[in-house]
Amino acid sequence: MATETLTAVATAPGAGPRRRRGGVRGNENLAGWLFVTPVIVILGLFLLLPILMALWVSLTDWNGQGSPFTGDVPFVGAHNYTQLFTEDGLARRDFMTSIRNNIYYVAIVVPAQTVLALGLALVVNNRMLKGKSFFRSAFYFPSVTSSVAISVVFLFLFANSGAVNALLGLLGIDGPEWFADSRGVLHLLLGAIGVDTPPAALTDGGPFGLTWWDWLAGPSVAMISIITLVVWTTSGTFMLMFLAGLQNVPVTLDEASTLDGASRWQRFRHVTLPMIRPTTFLVLTLGMIGSWQVFDQVYVMSQGDPAKTTLTPAYLSYRTAFRDFDYGSGAAISFVLFLIIIVLTLIQRRALAERDTGRPRRGRRRRRVPERS
Repeated sequence: MATETLTAVATAPGAGPRRRRGGVRGNENLAGWLFVTPVIVILGLFLLLPILMALWVSLTDWNGQGSPFTGDVPFVGAHNYTQLFTEDGLARRDFMTSIRNNIYYVAIVVPAQTVLALGLALVVNNRMLKGKSFFRSAFYFPSVTSSVAISVVFLFLFANSGAVNALLGLLGIDGPEWFADSRGVLHLLLGAIGVDTPPAALTDGGPFGLTWWDWLAGPSVAMISIITLVVWTTSGTFMLMFLAGLQNVPVTLDEASTLDGASRWQRFRHVTLPMIRPTTFLVLTLGMIGSWQVFDQVYVMSQGDPAKTTLTPAYLSYRTAFRDFDYGSGAAISFVLFLIIIVLTLIQRRALAERDTGRPRRGRRRRRVPERS
């Protein structure tokens, strides 16, 4: 009888020695949170909180006087956003002009700096090249130089009597007025063949307050000079990324393709490029993000002139807030720019995932292990 009672107690639910919660794993979790807490607090105070404050400012008509969190500041809701897209006026025209300029800027800068960086990486990665350290330092040097100093130097180079126009003069070409001519490159090309007056179909209307003739103007020669500066200064950083990717390509693959009779171009196209595809998409993504955030070169070299052909959303946000004292509209422009960058980054990441796997990633099914009898 006593034996049956003991057996029943031992097999009852919840019977047996109690285990303490936590243990070694619990101590590790607590230690992890203790190490991470200072970073979370710092990021919350100096990153997340200012973003939330700026979001509130974008919903108000704050002029910079006093605190934007008092009841005296008018709350306008989404008006600062709607005037950028739906309301006719100077605000929408300036914003769409900056978007047009930045689209041309991104369309030229991102491919140019990617191709140049890859070419420089291939040159430096060549095993037959002597003095690799010198060339790496020389190619990377513009990336670590002050952008303000380089912008001032480029102002002298692209002046009306600068070195660029002097070099063009030696070739028999009359150089343009780089920071005074507001015509786009496409308009200049059409003017060279005698098309100076736009057709009526391109001037009658267009999206977002700009005519089709304005959208198809192309970058101005002033924007071309800024593009040249940016491509030259950013290619060194992306060269190092490509160089790291090229050095991870197995040498045996290149040697095997050489033994199979593949030419240098075939080895580059079918062996090297597929192996550095993740690095290529990383460079494209970072280049696109940086191109939409261009500010300091525009601020130093042109400040949006001539005729707003070098105006970018980042500089427009600064000018609207700190020059026109319309902090609500300036904050709204910055958040629209933030959303543009986020959407394009997500598209880039999705393209990277689909190119790597051939199809969207799906969760793996967990194999069920049969229980032993």
